[in-house]
Amino acid sequence: MNEAVAGVRANVARLHGELVRYGLIVWTAGNVSERVPGADLFVIKPSGVSYDELTADSMILCDLDGNVVPGSEGSGRSPSSDTAAHAYVYRQLPEVGGVVHTHSTYATAWAARGEPIPCTITAMADEFGGEIPVGPFAIIGDDSIGRGIVATLSGHRSRAVLMRGHGVFTIGKDARDAVKAAVMAEDVARTTHIARQGGPAAPLPGGAVDALFARYQNVYGQRTEEGVAR
Repeated sequence: MNEAVAGVRANVARLHGELVRYGLIVWTAGNVSERVPGADLFVIKPSGVSYDELTADSMILCDLDGNVVPGSEGSGRSPSSDTAAHAYVYRQLPEVGGVVHTHSTYATAWAARGEPIPCTITAMADEFGGEIPVGPFAIIGDDSIGRGIVATLSGHRSRAVLMRGHGVFTIGKDARDAVKAAVMAEDVARTTHIARQGGPAAPLPGGAVDALFARYQNVYGQRTEEGVAR
């Protein structure tokens, strides 16, 4: 178990750098978390700490109620203010292994309008299987945001949700998968926004969306023992 926790700590610390690399965050906003395989635990970043200062041993180990595990590395620091939201997602969606939150510019602009991002390009059909929906407005600090995420994404193919007036949350099979969804959510939000400057963006036909999603999820990429690697 110690090895599993150490591996997740290193992974989560490294993946925060991807949020910086793809321009999805400013200052200390945003966070990545990942479930510890085989345990009711997850790892998340400390609150308000510069991304340049994040290391594996500064990550914070929490149980699925969002409580910091006493005596664990980093336990002297406060966890991300979104910890309760992440914990709620993990409790309710056992298939989710990673959660990401950003305030990426274009996607958050859609959230500020309370408007779903329509599925108008093939890359969006591939990754999200349709529109990216809008979740309810909720105050940071308890599990209200987590409840909104789960309620909005339950039964939905999208792995991203625009929380109204707040920002973007994405889920994945692991933290890397959730980071990829956050990167792609910002990309399609930007493309669709630019397209609409020239006029209405035409939605893709539903049958085409289904076919594109099925191909990308089941055929695209290289085969591994665990499935399809993208």
